[in-house]
Amino acid sequence: MLVQTFGAAIYGIAATTVTIEVRIDKGVNFMMVGLPDNAVKESQQRVKTSIEESNLKWPGKAITINMAPADIRKEGTAYDLPLAVGMLAASEQLPASALEKTMIMGELSLDGSLRYIKGALPIALQAKDEGFTRFILPEVNGPEAAMVEGLEVYPAAHLSQVVAHLKGDVPLQRMVIDTEALFKERIENFQFDFSDVKGQENIKRAFEIAAAGGHNAILIGPPGAGKTMLAKRLPSILPPLNLSESLETTKIHSVAGRLRRDDALVTSRPFRAPHHTVSDVALVGGGGWPQPGEISLANNGVLFLDELPEFKRTVLEVLRQPLEDRVVTISRARFSVDYPASFMLVAAMNPCPCGFHNHPIKKCVCHGDAVQRYLNKVSGPLLDRIDLHVEVTPVDYEELLTRPSSEVNSKDIRERVIKARLVQQARFADHAAVHSNAQMSSSDIRKYADIDNDSREMLKNAMKRLNLSARAYDRILKVARTIADLACSADIQQPHLAEAIQYRSLDRESWAE
Repeated sequence: MLVQTFGAAIYGIAATTVTIEVRIDKGVNFMMVGLPDNAVKESQQRVKTSIEESNLKWPGKAITINMAPADIRKEGTAYDLPLAVGMLAASEQLPASALEKTMIMGELSLDGSLRYIKGALPIALQAKDEGFTRFILPEVNGPEAAMVEGLEVYPAAHLSQVVAHLKGDVPLQRMVIDTEALFKERIENFQFDFSDVKGQENIKRAFEIAAAGGHNAILIGPPGAGKTMLAKRLPSILPPLNLSESLETTKIHSVAGRLRRDDALVTSRPFRAPHHTVSDVALVGGGGWPQPGEISLANNGVLFLDELPEFKRTVLEVLRQPLEDRVVTISRARFSVDYPASFMLVAAMNPCPCGFHNHPIKKCVCHGDAVQRYLNKVSGPLLDRIDLHVEVTPVDYEELLTRPSSEVNSKDIRERVIKARLVQQARFADHAAVHSNAQMSSSDIRKYADIDNDSREMLKNAMKRLNLSARAYDRILKVARTIADLACSADIQQPHLAEAIQYRSLDRESWAE
């Protein structure tokens, strides 16, 4: 008897429907075709044991399985459940009619229980688009798949429950989640708050500007000055995710298997901080069978690179294209996949190998051109994509003992950031590819960040006096536009421009002298 069940293969953050054809005939052979990988081929033993442990009968005949389309590689253990159901239906232990318009995915344990699978949300979205009406999957993945409206999601904990449901004996409980209600009821609990930070008012201001305009930033300062501590608090002042961003972020984390088991939706902006020993593949994504990297896991959030010069040069260079295009393309001989990579880059570094160049108290012990060689580990093209260069100085001992009345918490800063983002949202309403000031093109800068003659003269003099490079020009105007938005000013004023100029310290030719 020949029957069909349906599963899905993940490519990038999208899914492709896989038709699993099972035929049982006379004989004892077991044959599986359709480009299955080793994990899929090994499913025979898991499926056989699971069926027997569920008090069902393993078909003691020749079994032929075809996974179509046959030119697409099938990978992973999530095909266990549809294979088991197909074999049971082909051996007439299940009604084949119950499998129509039903997507089935799940990994089987030897006792027949169902384990977590990756990519349940993209598979559910694909199932709905393909006209499937039902989706049976492991219980732990239920909330994730139930985010898709218009698809009946039936979570199960054991193979025997799936069989009883398909036979009509004991129906599974359908899981229904109100996505919009869940999103509105979200609670964002930030572990780190800017109210914990003593002093460093200039850094807080720089991060407020970065968050308001979506700007990349780099912190330069000696060890112990608080660079990492400050960066960890940046997510607490970023505007909350909207539903579209939340769903996109959830899809990426689902495909990577990073979605927490008790979460149906990612509701807080990600903060990823890979170690400086990370490989370029781990950072950008890829592998024999591509998986999202750290920059995609940071999509709609923050990618923090501490000790930036310690990262391998090849690792840093792969960041250039994603920072520009906000998407990363992984190409292979047979296919290519795209992963979203719209993130804020925040980096931190010492000013020199010893860490005390330009320190107000401690003396730098680096010799000769050591400072410049250290800075040159970070390429110019990468720095060209960073809008804010922020110098971090240590907090005085007296300031650590007191708490100034001017100290504000993340909530207050976030309110100002959200207000500035709403201004940009209205400004770029007709620009589908632009959502913040940091994403403005040269033509957008001329249109939205124009300055008067006095400001132009001021910028010209500053570039000459501070020996700023030409690449600093557009960055200064973008940052000035954000500062003006925070000040609720329709036009960029000279104080806005002056403040933006000070955030280009690494462009000064004399900085390392």
